[in-house]
Amino acid sequence: MPTDEGDGNPREFSAVPPEPELEPDAPKPMAQGETPASDASSSPPAFSLPGMPRTVSLVTDSVITRPLAERMASATADELIGIVVELRTDSGLPLDTAVAELTVGVVFAVSHSAGGKTRAKDPELVRATGGYVFAALTATEILRLVGWDGDKGARPAGGRQEAKTAPRSLINRVWPNFEVSATIHRSVITTKCDAAVRAFDATGDGIVWAVLDTGIDAGHKHFATHRTLDLPAGLAPRSFVRGTDDDAAVRDPNGHGTHVAGIIAGGQTATARKPIAAATWYRTAEGATGVERVPLERISGMAPETKILPIKVLADDRTGDLEALLKALEHIQELNRWGRELNVHGVNLSLGYAFDPSWFATGLSPVCREVDRLVANGVCVVVSAGNTGYGAALDTLRREMRLGFGMTINDPGNAERAITVGSTSLKPYSTGVSYFSSKGPTGDGRRKPDLVAPGERVVSAGAGELLDKARATVQLKPGEKAADITYVEDSGTSMSAPHVSGVAAAFLSVHREFIGKPDDVKRVLMDSASDLGRDPAFQGRGLVDAMRAIQSV
Repeated sequence: MPTDEGDGNPREFSAVPPEPELEPDAPKPMAQGETPASDASSSPPAFSLPGMPRTVSLVTDSVITRPLAERMASATADELIGIVVELRTDSGLPLDTAVAELTVGVVFAVSHSAGGKTRAKDPELVRATGGYVFAALTATEILRLVGWDGDKGARPAGGRQEAKTAPRSLINRVWPNFEVSATIHRSVITTKCDAAVRAFDATGDGIVWAVLDTGIDAGHKHFATHRTLDLPAGLAPRSFVRGTDDDAAVRDPNGHGTHVAGIIAGGQTATARKPIAAATWYRTAEGATGVERVPLERISGMAPETKILPIKVLADDRTGDLEALLKALEHIQELNRWGRELNVHGVNLSLGYAFDPSWFATGLSPVCREVDRLVANGVCVVVSAGNTGYGAALDTLRREMRLGFGMTINDPGNAERAITVGSTSLKPYSTGVSYFSSKGPTGDGRRKPDLVAPGERVVSAGAGELLDKARATVQLKPGEKAADITYVEDSGTSMSAPHVSGVAAAFLSVHREFIGKPDDVKRVLMDSASDLGRDPAFQGRGLVDAMRAIQSV
């Protein structure tokens, strides 16, 4: 996604310019008497893929990953590029020592640039979490850093499954600091969570779910009924967005995180003295967008008594970076003492970035591996599939066609052990999977998404910009007040993921023997899903079903 120049975050990646070693091999001598074929390169192919690598270079080992190479190719000489340095795990050095040594390398790379000596003294130049180091360097400085590391002379240990031939010492790979972005009163019925509450008391009691998002408006009355944000001892809201403090996690000027959290937990019942209402959007006959006030008698999250841990990783414009996300995932690991305790049972990630399988092995990017590690330590991780399943293409006559795209699952939804969720409407058996929902399979051929859940026109707790926009344009009747509107409609797989998070929390509150066994929770939710009769690349195993999941055990 585009960002302002000079902010250190990557923007859209341009195509990689053709490299000499990627050119086709020279023609080989032909057998005696054989007629030479016409030069195939003299006539252009029907479809041209500019910059696409050919031959063995498709999978050539490199310290600089392909998306970073693309980003570097499009950057100006003095433009800073946000990078994530993935450290080697077999360097033989303690992690703190490896980080300290790499910091020396970054300072070296920067100090040799014009005006770099001042930047090299910046205490925020190098930041680290776990096995990852973050910085913002120019393309020349990145090459200088990689060259410095290669000149140290170390090599990966022999016998490793993954053959690595590029010179490297401390560094395994260098990635761009990817920009990540944010990808119910009826949906609680669609998922059968209301029936599960009545039949099994599946309220989410005793379960803690972290919401990594834009923050949560702690003042919204939706979270007061069940004291949703009153957390057990040792847990507190955190913000990993640079330039903010932890109090930012319980504010939400955007509204996305509040909406997501309200789908998982909380609730409110209207009274004669305190009515509640929602704002929903509609299209007029003239094509304009209108906003309607809809009174609500009652609204509830999927698992109303679940406790929500607010963690801010997205800025107020719904964008963030890989650094904040990786730090937040490590924080969850620390809260659980790396699997020795389980204070946080689940994580909701209604965010991500589009992943190109030509960049690297799908599901093995840094964020996917950290998600899988979190699951391995007992935490259920639910991720939105993404909203990139629809777009436009040109046919051979250059005519535009609008169509759905496969192999568009976003990271970290490509993580093998995550529960990846696509979108349906509130009437999934008649309308099927949402046209925008990202579709499988993954770039390496695995089935994704895993499940689908409501993601169209979902009503949940409103806050910030999302609510302000609705209140400013709503059509009111005499006696109605815009201030009564505290719920708002939104759409996207960002809304689908928290439905499954809520169902998982409800399931765990009934079948507590599954706490700490997220792979088993995923299996139960998938095996009990309702088949919509759609292709698995669209629906996964089907619509999440709270009642069937609870009854199947």
